[in-house]
Amino acid sequence: MSGMSARTGRHLDEDEHISQSISDILNTPVGSRIKRREYGSLIPDLIDQPASPANRLRLMSATVMAVMRWEPRVAISSTTMSLDMSGASTVDMQATRRTGPRSGSALNLSIPLR
Repeated sequence: MSGMSARTGRHLDEDEHISQSISDILNTPVGSRIKRREYGSLIPDLIDQPASPANRLRLMSATVMAVMRWEPRVAISSTTMSLDMSGASTVDMQATRRTGPRSGSALNLSIPLR
């Protein structure tokens, strides 16, 4: 399945569309969508917390839980969080496609967090 870019309107292949979808899920605060109050993740609430091991675990857990709930096309195998010196955070995940003609194939994603 292919899709359309939310920013430019151009055509996206399946990998780009999945990446865009997961980025939207992770960067949307739970409760911010009027007709879909449960949509999103807890990451926007956790991202500005201190960079402790406990909070890193909370961030990874929030990532997995949100993707499991809202993106049925993938199953996450592993996630890691990275934080650079400028304060930018990125979630790197390895997943397996669950649907479509390439079902069962691996997918590596790097999603910037806002």
